[in-house]
Amino acid sequence: MNRPHPPRRLARRLTQLYGGLLLYGVSAGLMVRAGLGLDPWDVFHQGVSERTGVSIGMVVNITGLLVLLLWIPLRQRPGLGTVSNVLLIGLAMDATIALTPEVTPLAARVPLMLGAVVLNGLATGLYIAASLGPGPRDGLMTGLHRITGRSLRLVRTGIEVAVLAVGIVFGGTAGVGTVVYALTIGPLAQFFLRMCAISGTRTGMDFDDRRRRGILRVRSRRSDRHPEPSPVDAG
Repeated sequence: MNRPHPPRRLARRLTQLYGGLLLYGVSAGLMVRAGLGLDPWDVFHQGVSERTGVSIGMVVNITGLLVLLLWIPLRQRPGLGTVSNVLLIGLAMDATIALTPEVTPLAARVPLMLGAVVLNGLATGLYIAASLGPGPRDGLMTGLHRITGRSLRLVRTGIEVAVLAVGIVFGGTAGVGTVVYALTIGPLAQFFLRMCAISGTRTGMDFDDRRRRGILRVRSRRSDRHPEPSPVDAG
């Protein structure tokens, strides 16, 4: 398989990074317009926005910056994607809310919410596959995982339950959209991550390695059932 030349690969990574971040903000804004519940962090952002009068997108940016400061004691290292995350997602979210009319019929809000969740999965796949640095909140999760020794799933669940609870108390919207997001975003992000993986990046190499191991396992099973006179996978 021909791999992209380094300049082309970098151009694709940057395109995926910024395209993913903008789409993430758009999807978050559409979730707000659907009004059926947000993901845990955005429930928190919306609650703080309700209490302070600051736009939800600005709260997203400020929260990202504050979370990024927590990386210092956790000894996490930001990348271009980390800084871009702090700057862009909130702006795209506010712009989407401003440009999208309010939707009232439930028959329109449900597909809007579902479409926003799928779009968020695509945005996540694009952004992660670019391999240019994790978002502030993901870095907080991995930093706490490394320091505490707890599983990533446990750390992530603890953080999201905490911000969700605070967001609900502050007036953020939790509902069926929150549940749909929680149940589907993992599989969606994994699906789009496979589609968007870039050869030569850490994410792309991970998938290439898994694919090779899968092929070797299949061939091993076949050779067990139908032994061949000479080894096929030497080297």
